[in-house]
Amino acid sequence: MEEKKELSLEENFDKLEELIEVLSDADVSLEDAFRVYSEGVTLLKTCNDQIDRVEKKVLVLSANGELEELDGDGTEA
Repeated sequence: MEEKKELSLEENFDKLEELIEVLSDADVSLEDAFRVYSEGVTLLKTCNDQIDRVEKKVLVLSANGELEELDGDGTEA
């Protein structure tokens, strides 16, 4: 089975915009709207996970000029 490549955060945001456009269409059926909405919720969770991973990698320049990794709670490690 072929492994799916994870899309970048920007690509996922673009996909979310496309889904919003579909949902904005007055002619979309209820069934299609629900399918697109469900896909959007899943994609939004993926985006949140990607943002969380990026936040954990943020580096903060300390007062003494050294780079320190930011903890998950937003404080310096």
